[in-house]
Amino acid sequence: MGCSGCSTGRGCSTASTDLPGGCKNNGSCSTGGCNKLNVFDWLANMELPAGQPVFDCVEVRFKNSRKEIFRNVNTLPLNVGDVVAVEASPGHDIGVISISGELVRLQMKKKNANPASEEIKKLYRKAKQTDIDKWVEAQNLEHSTMYRARTIAVKLNLQMKISDVEYQGDKTKAIFYYTAEERVDFRELIKVLADEFKVRIEMRQIGARQEAGRLGGIASCGRELCCSTWLTDFRSVSTSAARYQQLSLNPLKLAGQCGKLKCCLNYELDSYLDAIQDFPEVNNVKLETQRGRAFHQKTDIFRRTMFFSYTDEPDNFIPLPVDRVKLIIEMNAKAEKPEDLLAKVIQPRIVEKKPDYENVVGQDSLTRFDKSKKPKSKNNKRRNGPPNPNKPAGVVTGNKPNSTPNPNQNKPKPNPNPNQNKPNPNPNIGNKPKNNTNRPRPIIKQPGQNNNNRPPETK
Repeated sequence: MGCSGCSTGRGCSTASTDLPGGCKNNGSCSTGGCNKLNVFDWLANMELPAGQPVFDCVEVRFKNSRKEIFRNVNTLPLNVGDVVAVEASPGHDIGVISISGELVRLQMKKKNANPASEEIKKLYRKAKQTDIDKWVEAQNLEHSTMYRARTIAVKLNLQMKISDVEYQGDKTKAIFYYTAEERVDFRELIKVLADEFKVRIEMRQIGARQEAGRLGGIASCGRELCCSTWLTDFRSVSTSAARYQQLSLNPLKLAGQCGKLKCCLNYELDSYLDAIQDFPEVNNVKLETQRGRAFHQKTDIFRRTMFFSYTDEPDNFIPLPVDRVKLIIEMNAKAEKPEDLLAKVIQPRIVEKKPDYENVVGQDSLTRFDKSKKPKSKNNKRRNGPPNPNKPAGVVTGNKPNSTPNPNQNKPKPNPNPNQNKPNPNPNIGNKPKNNTNRPRPIIKQPGQNNNNRPPETK
């Protein structure tokens, strides 16, 4: 996560001479992890009034969380992310601009710094390529120097821990950051380090929280440490903050990477303090009821619920609203005891009301608007097929529409009646279909009308 320059704590790798103007992201890199203690320049898009000069001070950040204010004496056009050469003691140092413009004035006001003070150091120029090359060489020496310095401190039996080393941009000075529980006499250590590394040595003692902020890391919540990303002031944290928030006093869970109580315990403390102002004090108070005595178990602050248990049933947690607890305390003050912790609530009887109208015209029917289906007529028209000479003229043969072919249609059927194939002496009798509703009506011959359908007489 972040750019390649994050590992050294020097800033975004895009802030170089290869990209003029640096990141130009108003102090908020898109990767979310380039710089430590980023400050978003919310005044960057606002223009100054006519004739108002640009504020001549800028904020420069060095390794990790070290920041200082410098005066732009040459009125150079500077942007966030530019690598600049600034005044140091002795020589010069290389840093990255973190804030420029009017926001620096507000930042100095927050830190109680006087903009007109003569103690503000100068900003010389934008860094040249030779300055950046020497700066990178100094960064590569920091880890080996720190390990060598720890070895020397152990040989001298000094009760101190060297946690970080920062070289100056011109490689003429090195700052050693250490932590110690007691005062340490490191005069002999400075002489040995100066002879070993041939640079000017400066020792700075920091606390456990400052050490965690400089080194960085991932907290138990899964995010980067607050002290290394945005937190600048370290307020004292006490165990009472955990008690107000109903947290278990487990030092392994409440301690951060620095070994002290987590700073995030103070974030929501004010909300909890405002919420419990209306809660009664029940730490040493027991509720008296006719069923028995009850004691307090725990409290859900934001649901405004307090849990009590009877002395004879400590495992049974009974939730009570805050108003009910206050009422029982007032009753006990008057030597009165309620029947039980929970108030009996009389449920109202629900009576079903019948409709005050009658279904006279069928308006309650759900199918009153459905259309009635008409019955299908039995005399469906069929398609006429080819004439069958074996059937009488009155019988109409044909296939039904959309009928599926029957595989057993062409197979000969057994003849149950042996006399069926014998010639009928009377052809007009016996060949008529029985119960045939579709047979044609008989033709009645009118007087004077020729019957064309009559079969010819045989002589």
